[in-house]
Amino acid sequence: MSGVQHITVPDADADQRLDRWLRTLFPQLTQGRIEKMCRKGDLRVDKGRVKPATRLEPGQVVRVPPIPDTQAPAPEPKSRLSEDDARMIRDCVIYKDDHIIALNKPPGLPTQGGSKQTRHVDGLAEALMFDLDEKPRLVHRLDKDTSGVLVLARTRAAAQGLTAALRHKQTRKIYWALVAGVPTPYLGEIRYGLVKAGGHGKGGEGEKMRAVHPNEVASTPGAKRAHTYYATLYRVAGRASWVALEPLTGRTHQLRAHMAEIGHPIIGDGKYGGSGQDNLGDGWGAQLGGVISRKLHLHARSMTFEHPITGKQMTVTAPLPDHMAQSWDTLGWAEDIAADDPFEELH
Repeated sequence: MSGVQHITVPDADADQRLDRWLRTLFPQLTQGRIEKMCRKGDLRVDKGRVKPATRLEPGQVVRVPPIPDTQAPAPEPKSRLSEDDARMIRDCVIYKDDHIIALNKPPGLPTQGGSKQTRHVDGLAEALMFDLDEKPRLVHRLDKDTSGVLVLARTRAAAQGLTAALRHKQTRKIYWALVAGVPTPYLGEIRYGLVKAGGHGKGGEGEKMRAVHPNEVASTPGAKRAHTYYATLYRVAGRASWVALEPLTGRTHQLRAHMAEIGHPIIGDGKYGGSGQDNLGDGWGAQLGGVISRKLHLHARSMTFEHPITGKQMTVTAPLPDHMAQSWDTLGWAEDIAADDPFEELH
């Protein structure tokens, strides 16, 4: 039986759920025991009571009560991945070296588990170990329905380096989207703050972000500033546009909420681009109709960062997912006609 321990959360473990983080350190702990420790207040973070799903932040101190050295012997872990799932996630790899892996995440696949989500990148990462003994670690996320570049760290050192770079805004991400109408001016920025608006379900389902005028962010409880660059690349009359987006902050649903707020919701965005959303094109909302897919047209096209081990500047680029590639073909566009960096003059 160990005594009381006080463990400081390292940078590489940022934003992990408390229960998952604890089971990594103490494999003999069951989920039931962790929940009981939380209910009794024996397990604390920075001296405060917590829930098993509490997200950890770097530098926090976790008080861990005495833990038995062993419990009932755990069965030998067996892979829960099907061959099809393992093959699917390996086929998503667009870059790999000894330290990092980059995926082209398909739309519809969550990055992490959550409410009613059992199939996600974090769980499938077991199939991405290749010649190493541990599965790759997530260092950032994409929304479930957003496709594109997702970088994972293969080692603890790589995770620390990438996490620090992301926190200090030393990375650049450029997204491509198909939006309703034509944003003008063609090159601009959006500075609306964002605040969480509760959902309508009994468990808060359907919650979304509400835009707040920049002058009202400081006086709006819970609001956080948000900043996005946009560039209108090509247009189809006044009906739709191919835009590039660069988030300078990393708020939940930032790009989707920002584009809807300026009247140009992303095509296929049922949460932010409903029938009440005006735009400058024909019709309304985030559906173009015809053969254009009703799926979300938002793709993390590229990520530029300093390699966490070699220090080399690198850019990883992901091809469009099938539904967006079909829309591009329908509208007469090709991926190679866009500038690599449409925001060059803004940096």
